[in-house]
Amino acid sequence: MNSSLTARCVFLGAPGAGKGTQAKRVAQHGTGEAESGLTHISTGDLLREQVASGSALGAEAKTYMDAGKLVPDQLIIDMVKGKIERPEGLGGSAGWILDGFPRTLPQAEALDTNLSGENALTHVISFAVPEEVLMGRLTGRRTCSKCGAIWHIEHKPTSKDGVCDQCGGDLTQRSDDRPEAIGKRLEVYRSQTAPLLAYYGDRGVLREIDANRSPDVVFQELLTHMQ
Repeated sequence: MNSSLTARCVFLGAPGAGKGTQAKRVAQHGTGEAESGLTHISTGDLLREQVASGSALGAEAKTYMDAGKLVPDQLIIDMVKGKIERPEGLGGSAGWILDGFPRTLPQAEALDTNLSGENALTHVISFAVPEEVLMGRLTGRRTCSKCGAIWHIEHKPTSKDGVCDQCGGDLTQRSDDRPEAIGKRLEVYRSQTAPLLAYYGDRGVLREIDANRSPDVVFQELLTHMQ
């Protein structure tokens, strides 16, 4: 992989599978100081930005996010499409990684309609992790309220409880990382997102990775799939 990569990717996986962490690593990967040329597009981050801004979209999205439910298709489709089509949205990158979109068959079909030909998907990577492992990963996750860094009380603890090592900000637990919300999120994934594996498998672009391993091992295998 090098700085001229033009892959157009979707990373699929249940909440806590590690797709967001790996998407950031791939986007930053390159030769020396060079990046891969990919833009990491996290719909979760885009939604949280809208919530923080107090926009009408953010207020509507927050009701779904707090309940551990999916935000309606059209809200996500409009936001992602706008991000990809704006030159400044990709920061000059030729390729991108979608993390958290599509999550439903209608979203996948809409993505295919809007991104065909030269903009068609080149890779869809599925991150497979047992549900009991996902539950432990999510309930222990903490996010810095200041810089957005992600930590874990067991697997990636900070030097001081509740304080970010990077910027000193307070750590918080997202409302959708609480046990009751996680159960709903996993149920939604099984019913609405898992069918995408067959959808993309039929198109010959799907690759599955065992993500219940160390992040470094998963990352190295991921790079081989995206050549």
